[in-house]
Amino acid sequence: MLIKLSVIISVYNEKETIHQILERVKRVNVEKDIIIVDDYSTDGTREILEKINDSNVKVIYHSENQGKGAAIRTAQKHHISGDVVIIQDADLEYQPEDYPRLIKPIEDDFADVVYGSRFLGSHRVFMFWHYVGNKLLTWLTNLLYNSMLTDMKTDYKVFRAEVFKKLNIKSNRFNFEPEITAKVFKKKLRVVEMSITHYGRRYEEGKKITWKDGLVAIWTLIKYRFVD
Repeated sequence: MLIKLSVIISVYNEKETIHQILERVKRVNVEKDIIIVDDYSTDGTREILEKINDSNVKVIYHSENQGKGAAIRTAQKHHISGDVVIIQDADLEYQPEDYPRLIKPIEDDFADVVYGSRFLGSHRVFMFWHYVGNKLLTWLTNLLYNSMLTDMKTDYKVFRAEVFKKLNIKSNRFNFEPEITAKVFKKKLRVVEMSITHYGRRYEEGKKITWKDGLVAIWTLIKYRFVD
């Protein structure tokens, strides 16, 4: 069975990396379409995107900054033609070269959702307290949802398209990650976790998530255990 991908790229102020990540996504030897949602970038990213002339790339522009979750929801509402949906950030932390491995469990009908774990594969060794925060959130996820994840907050989440289209996403910002994880496990979907290569950024390099997002994630995990 030949798999077609729909790659969703949420973008906010990534003028230094957007061209490179887009070219790397295009080079992956799998049939694909690409949906880019620009979340009201103000650093020149928008001007770069406006120059794209590719029938396989659709660019959608937000009229105000709403957050990553809102960008994913916008893409979800547009035509997704692939059999599998991959969420890709516009920075260079996550490697599109991992796509063929990540989609294989879905292609082989062993999974409905695949999580790419940063802690099972090669990764940049730094930011201890960020690591501790991730582990705390993953532990809470496993406790609440009877799961065995190693990396709940990974941005590499891969979905069977019909599953992704039915997920009722409400979160606007980074709490999208715990919300969608909660809903995946409450629906008792088949989840597989695989190693990925990850090169994390420091805050001075453009990383945007903070400890405040961690507190929101804790509340989100608890809330969706009991509602929706």
